[in-house]
Amino acid sequence: MSDTDRPVPSPTTAPGAGQEANRAPARAWFQRRRQELGEPIEDADETVPRGMRIAGAWSWRLLVIGAVLAVVIFLIIQLKLIVIPVLIAVLLSGLLVPFKDFLVRHRWPKWLAIVVVLITLVIVVGGLLYLAIWQVTRQSGELQKQSVASFNDLQAWLTSGPLGLSPDQISNAFASIGKSIQQDGQVFLSGALSVGSTLGHVFAGALLTLFSTIFILIDGKSIWGWIVRVFPKRSRAAIDGAGKAGWVTLRNFAKVQVLVASIDALGIGLGAFFLGLPLVIPISVLVFLGSFIPVVGAVVTGALAIFIALVFKGWVFALIMLGVVLLVQQIEGHILQPLIMGSAVKVHPLAVVLAVAAGSLLAGIPGALFAVPFVAVLNVMVHYVASGVWRNAAPSDYTPPERAIWETVPRPVRRPPARP
Repeated sequence: MSDTDRPVPSPTTAPGAGQEANRAPARAWFQRRRQELGEPIEDADETVPRGMRIAGAWSWRLLVIGAVLAVVIFLIIQLKLIVIPVLIAVLLSGLLVPFKDFLVRHRWPKWLAIVVVLITLVIVVGGLLYLAIWQVTRQSGELQKQSVASFNDLQAWLTSGPLGLSPDQISNAFASIGKSIQQDGQVFLSGALSVGSTLGHVFAGALLTLFSTIFILIDGKSIWGWIVRVFPKRSRAAIDGAGKAGWVTLRNFAKVQVLVASIDALGIGLGAFFLGLPLVIPISVLVFLGSFIPVVGAVVTGALAIFIALVFKGWVFALIMLGVVLLVQQIEGHILQPLIMGSAVKVHPLAVVLAVAAGSLLAGIPGALFAVPFVAVLNVMVHYVASGVWRNAAPSDYTPPERAIWETVPRPVRRPPARP
């Protein structure tokens, strides 16, 4: 039998169930050819079970996806001094862009709206930090005396109380506790220090965040249009629609998170104020900032408020402060998160906890901060692409928003020379 007698599968055979029938003539020809040559006629594919072939196909694809994700995470970690400020700028822009658009809709000039938005941001953040630092410096002497007295009382109770510890045992216990805290806190502190281990890095990161925020406010649509044009024409509609859906989710997350953080800070701050605790404003500011890190931030800042009540007012006030913190956390967990955050982000609480844990392990505090918005945005984008809504836009007719300037300039029309 010549090679020209080899059967050719029909190209019209339907995929799926018809693939085996499509391969049958070719397999029969190979078996006859091997039989003529005296070779064994068993096919290697036939000796492997179908389930194992499917598992192998899935395995190498998952390995490729995992390798790509590992390379992306490695590049992000290596470029963290650039990536973290840009992510902070994007998160800030989710808050500032609606304010800027509101002013522009009310016929404010665009440049004036951007200036007002930036000045408002600086005033709010600077005012909170100034109030916190002012109260700490004002009560520094009293805080130092009270801290020393509370430490001495604790040490006296440990030696003369039911435990009956010796001074050496107490000093060794405090030393081991400090060492364990230092070792366990390296994961979070490394993430915080990764923004800049020196003052110069911190200053450079702040400038990069400021410039990125300004340019997103000025020309965010053009920047997004340029990103969309990087992709092939057939995928531009899907990329543009998914990006817009993710941007809406990010804006909702930022607004709702500010509302939830404000309620947490107000509740715990009022509890500390009515109990007569010192550092009410710093506690409220820390609770507000810590609430942007779901689960972890609320627990840490609440524990700090309870510790201050224990040191300065005693265990009775500490128990009352614990009740206030638990009440605020229950209101947040059972009312604010399901009704407000759930409708805005649409991420399961278990996914939130796992995302925060994974982000903190990978990048410390910045990872815990950006874990939830990243998961929320990714979830919305994947659902948009999988829904197929973007297929209604024809690839050839699709034009990304905000073309470049050189694409909008009309070309000169060439006129034929006039006849004599």
